[in-house]
Amino acid sequence: MYKLRMPSNTQILPDREDPIPVPKQHFVNGNPLVGPFPNTMEQIVLGMGCFWGAERMFWQTNGVYTTSVGYAGGTTRNPSYEDVCSGRTGHTEVVKVVWDPQDVDCSEILRIFWEGHDPTQGMRQGNDIGTQYRSAIYYFNDSQHQLASASRDIFQEKLSSAGYGEITTEIRAATNYFYAEHYHQQYLAKVPNGYCGLGGTGLSCEIVPLAKMDLD
Repeated sequence: MYKLRMPSNTQILPDREDPIPVPKQHFVNGNPLVGPFPNTMEQIVLGMGCFWGAERMFWQTNGVYTTSVGYAGGTTRNPSYEDVCSGRTGHTEVVKVVWDPQDVDCSEILRIFWEGHDPTQGMRQGNDIGTQYRSAIYYFNDSQHQLASASRDIFQEKLSSAGYGEITTEIRAATNYFYAEHYHQQYLAKVPNGYCGLGGTGLSCEIVPLAKMDLD
């Protein structure tokens, strides 16, 4: 009933009082999982389907300081995985990516995002169906907002030329981010042969024009 549309105010599950406890350190690189992070770092929150495979893409990226998986874009505070899967929290599964801009540019983070999934599928990603699998970019500053919008437009041209539909990615300022349960964090490092339902379109998102943008 709730899988393919956002819940109304009367359908939203109530808040949970306590946040989900998570490990202090990243299972792969040992860096902190929870902030505050060094003030030289940037961060962004990205939804691109099942967060297990999405997180792996980013922790494998040079310059990324830490990653975690969680829930964002909805209403219910401190939701559980079961809450989110019910479709009654409004959240989507996301990855928080924290990186050193001296080592990797935001445009590269966004390239991985666009190429790593099909952003035209609405409330699904492949065989994973529901509002929790929708594509999303939750940005932290104006520069990220401009880059996200510009990269969307660049990739839309490529998708349209290949016969794909309109990008459905939600792009808006980051608000609350709720950590997912400990067993979801860095799942595919703990279970290397675990499920990964992500599959991109096979199209590239050209970074050269994006990296040269004048954002002033």
